[in-house]
Amino acid sequence: MTSAPLAARLTDAAGPLFFPVTAYGPDGAVDLDAFRAHVRKGVDAGAAAVFACCGTGEFHALAPEEFRLVVRAAVEETAGQVPVVAGAGYGTALAIQYAKLAEEAGADGLLAMPPYLVVAGQEGLLAHYTALAAATSLETVVYQRDNALFTPETVVALARTPGIIGLKDGYGDLDLMQRIVSAVRTGLPGEEFLYFNGLPTAELTGLAYRGIGVTLYSSAVFAFAPDIALAFYRALDSGDDDLVNALLDHFYRPLVELRAKGHGYAVSLVKAGVRLEGLAVGTVRTPLTEPPAVHIEELTSIIANGRAVLEKYRAGEVK
Repeated sequence: MTSAPLAARLTDAAGPLFFPVTAYGPDGAVDLDAFRAHVRKGVDAGAAAVFACCGTGEFHALAPEEFRLVVRAAVEETAGQVPVVAGAGYGTALAIQYAKLAEEAGADGLLAMPPYLVVAGQEGLLAHYTALAAATSLETVVYQRDNALFTPETVVALARTPGIIGLKDGYGDLDLMQRIVSAVRTGLPGEEFLYFNGLPTAELTGLAYRGIGVTLYSSAVFAFAPDIALAFYRALDSGDDDLVNALLDHFYRPLVELRAKGHGYAVSLVKAGVRLEGLAVGTVRTPLTEPPAVHIEELTSIIANGRAVLEKYRAGEVK
């Protein structure tokens, strides 16, 4: 665990937020050595934080003891260089159990994912996340998506809840997000509350989210092509529209179009990309399935095109 508060460290983030995949060996068991190598590669490449055992890390597929071991491995491998945030989800009782395991493993914070299956009203969602935030000393980011969608008034209440420091948006309704940002700004004047673009390939909507003041984002691409993800991050941050647009046109848009061709590709395609980069992280666990060979070939070509853009940029050919 790092000593500085998570909110402060994420506010000052100077790179993409890294969501590593969880590595499995040939026997299907968690491979902690391969996972550590994956985390180390990401930290060395410039990740601002490690979000372990979250959506990309197949939180849904991990038993509690596996979860604890993987989070602990991330904490040990980062050794305080960057904060480690762990996923927590399911119903309230299980979410609290995972939160406590994350705290025991040394995590710096939690990403609170939607409750399992049920569609709850705003009062129930608020009670769920309030209980989860109160269960540990870890600072918590609430993940808005699927069956956990919030009104601006509920987000104001979440922002007032001790221990809840931010909202990650995986829904993508910019009208709603603008109203949320405005409601929190007026309801809690002077208070800091973090917002994250948490769409599956967040870079594609980075320009739009920056328009409403949301600059933090999760980068699935960073897991398998950190050089491309970091170049995009820096170009977006510095206002280098030429490089941003070239990567959007020749890498990110084709990647999103490929991702749309299969169920669960927000995870399995990322994991395939990590394997293409030479890390033996295994396949996804059921109920997810692996992309067919034709889609792996397409992914290989898309990655090559992204790196070709970077080469042309360095040579002064991207204008």
